Amino acid sequence: MGQIILFDGVCHFCQGSVQFILKRDSTCTFSFASLQGNTGKELIKQYNIGEDLNSLVLIDEDLYYVKSDAVLRICSKLRMPWKLLSVVRIVPRPIRDLIYDLVANNRYKWFGKKEICTIPSAEMRKRFLD
Repeated sequence: MGQIILFDGVCHFCQGSVQFILKRDSTCTFSFASLQGNTGKELIKQYNIGEDLNSLVLIDEDLYYVKSDAVLRICSKLRMPWKLLSVVRIVPRPIRDLIYDLVANNRYKWFGKKEICTIPSAEMRKRFLD
């Protein structure tokens, strides 16, 4: 299955983050699925993640990661200099997640929200799961 990133498909910040990752994922490590899509909903159920999710999710083989753990693991797979951000793992998770939650809880207010998910270009569409 590889590594799949589940993201909020109606959040401008989240969609921008996906575009950021796509441009820096030179090895095409990640596939993407919106939390609102069929695949996203199935994976949430399959991994017993919980439907009241307010986080980006990284699914890597049989494990999943949320909040700052997901972000830092994603960064570790991107090209330099973004790979260096993974050293932030030395900061205790509660502190990292406090900052993550601040952004996550305000993302619609600060960055806006769409009514529908953006359709990726034909070139990138193969990396998106329904």
